[in-house]
Parts: sequence; C-alpha cells; structure tokens
Amino acid sequence: MRLNISKLLKLSKERKIVALTSYTANIARITDNHADVLLVGDSVGMVLYGLPSTQGVSLEMMLNHGKAVVSASAKAFIVVDMPFGSYESSPQVAFENAAKVLSFTGCGAIKLEGGAEMAETIKFLTQRGVPVMAHVGLMPQKFKIKGSFSKEKDAEKVIKDFEAVVEAGAFSVVLENISEEISEKIASIFPDVLTIGIGAGKSVKGQIAVFEDLAGLSGESIPPFYSKIQNLAQNIEDVCKAYKLDILAKG
Repeated sequence: MRLNISKLLKLSKERKIVALTSYTANIARITDNHADVLLVGDSVGMVLYGLPSTQGVSLEMMLNHGKAVVSASAKAFIVVDMPFGSYESSPQVAFENAAKVLSFTGCGAIKLEGGAEMAETIKFLTQRGVPVMAHVGLMPQKFKIKGSFSKEKDAEKVIKDFEAVVEAGAFSVVLENISEEISEKIASIFPDVLTIGIGAGKSVKGQIAVFEDLAGLSGESIPPFYSKIQNLAQNIEDVCKAYKLDILAKG
C-alpha cells in the first residue's frame, strides 16, 4: 500500500526518511522498493536532457515523467516538482498548474522552491487541498540569478524562509546545501517538521539523493557529500562493448 502524508509523518518520528529522485518507469520500479519518497525532480532537465540548469524544464516534461513514475510504483509517496515559470506569477496560476500535476500524474504532492516570497502561494494552494513540499536554502531554479550552486550561508534568511513556508502550510521542507549549524538550529526550533536534506548535514529527518549520482551516471557533476557511489557507468560501457564485439565477430 502506498504511503500517504499521514503515514509519512508518523514514520519520520520513528526513523530517518529515505528519499530518491526517479524520472522514469524503469528506475521507479527499482527505487520504489527502497525509498519512502520518490521525487520526480526538475533536475530531470540536467540529468536526462543535458540542460545547463533546471530552468529549461517545462510543465509538460514534469507531467509525463511524473505519470511514468507514479504508474510504475506502488509503495513510495510521490512528489513532483513544479518547474520554473509554472507557479511564480500568481497563486491562481500556481493552483491551476499544480492541479494539472496532481490530476494527470496521480502524485501525492507537489514541490516548489522559495521561502518567504512564496508563502502566500503555498497558503493559497494548501487551503485548496494541494499538498506542498517546500524547498529552501540553495534553490537551483535561481541559478541564473545567483550565478552558482554555492552553499547557502545566511542562517537568518534560511530560518526566516523555513518558518514562512511552514506557517503557510507546507507539510515538509527540503533543505539544500546548507551548513550543519543551520540545520541544527532549524531542528531545535521546529522539531516536529519533516525536513528532507540534500547536502544539509545530519540534523534533518530524512535524506534525498539523485539516483543517477549514486549510480555513478552523472559524470563529473557528482556532489562531494555522497559517500557511497556505484559505478554503473562502467557496467553499461562493458555491456555495450560486449555487444559490439559480439556483432562484429558474427560478421
């Protein structure tokens, strides 16, 4: 039976939450056996499409990848990212697009980036029945503004953003690329909030990783905070090489 928000929050009080990205049906069939949460992230643009940032990801892409992951999984709670440009202009537009994501994919929640500036939108969505996972700290969709994916060091801003999205109704918050010190402060101030970290230390209630990073399929872009990585890229190379040799040998 698939996890829902209530079961997920209850589970987070018992142990760490395990989350992985998944973009395709084939990967979701595997990750669903091991993860509590599967995130269909807009990182799909960089991981699968070779885009320089997440800003080139469309709503249609997220709809299709989200539907594939939901269809191929049965246990994990599925969250689908709202891509850049699909929710920022107004709460009303955000609701229209979030409703499309929920109804088309069948996912359990949407995720959007932004802190205090997105609180009004998050409140608008949650009051209308849209479950929202928020995302503060490093925000990849603002890459062109920030100019880098460097660690967010402004503790006051991160905590202010965190408080704003939680008060607005977000059931969970992703903390990306922040210091352990900031994570510890958030954990002490908001002990009951489900925090999911990526490069945010050990004080979070769960961790998320990009599957392709763990599998060694992301080339040189693998973040330094991943400690256990398999080199599936070499395995794939070996399969292709063996296939080629077999074909050539048969003439």
